Amino acid sequence: MTDSGQHNRPEPEGSSITADGGRTLDKGTAGGSARKALGDPAGRGRTTIADGVVEKIAGLAARDVVGVHAMGTGLSRTFGAVRDRVPGSTRSVTRGVKAEVGEVQTALDLDIVVEYGVSIVEVARAVRENVIAAVERMTGLEVVEVNVAVGDVKLPDEVDDDDRDQRVQ
Repeated sequence: MTDSGQHNRPEPEGSSITADGGRTLDKGTAGGSARKALGDPAGRGRTTIADGVVEKIAGLAARDVVGVHAMGTGLSRTFGAVRDRVPGSTRSVTRGVKAEVGEVQTALDLDIVVEYGVSIVEVARAVRENVIAAVERMTGLEVVEVNVAVGDVKLPDEVDDDDRDQRVQ
């Protein structure tokens, strides 16, 4: 059985093939004067990406960087630690991330806590690179800026908010 790549299928009533291989379809007007090209599937609809989707991607990408201890400001981490203790709740990956998403671009603000002893400048650079790569790869949006605010440093002898109320160590 050979297949030449051409299929002899009848065209739908009122349609024809254009020179570029696209299909046109009469819109039901008299004489067929209004035709619309149906070639490129990417042009047949619109994709929107919610701010929360970009925030989740950025939050996970930022947490992957060595030297990032936590995300969020002190107050949001405290409320998050309380919320995380509620049975059935899940840890928020968007804590410390704010995204503004447009049609083709996005801008991000991140609040992070770094580990003591790391180069804050290097951690911030690595966070930017990782976040930009992940967001652009997964969404196709252009990341125009990633602002990183370091709000705290995790000292080696400090107890985490998440570990304070654990009874079993």
